Amino acid sequence: MPAAAMPDSNMPRIEFPCRYPIKVMGENVDDFPAMVLEVGQRHADGLDRQAMSVRPSRNGRWVAVTLMIEARSERQLKALHADLQATGRVTLVL
Repeated sequence: MPAAAMPDSNMPRIEFPCRYPIKVMGENVDDFPAMVLEVGQRHADGLDRQAMSVRPSRNGRWVAVTLMIEARSERQLKALHADLQATGRVTLVL
């Protein structure tokens, strides 16, 4: 492939700012969605319950919480992911 046709690896994969979904999975306990929202609010101004959806797994043991945030940078997204993982309660962040 000619050099001019190769994609620039330094180019961001996401064009900021943008609306961006963060999906967080963990055990289905009463306070899990509220904890995810609280962590999300530290990183995304104006985030509220309207921007959150909650879906339990088929057997009810797990829950997926999706936050729709206004992403400003890759650094913001990385910090949010790290803080969610640091809770020790999150199984997966997508």
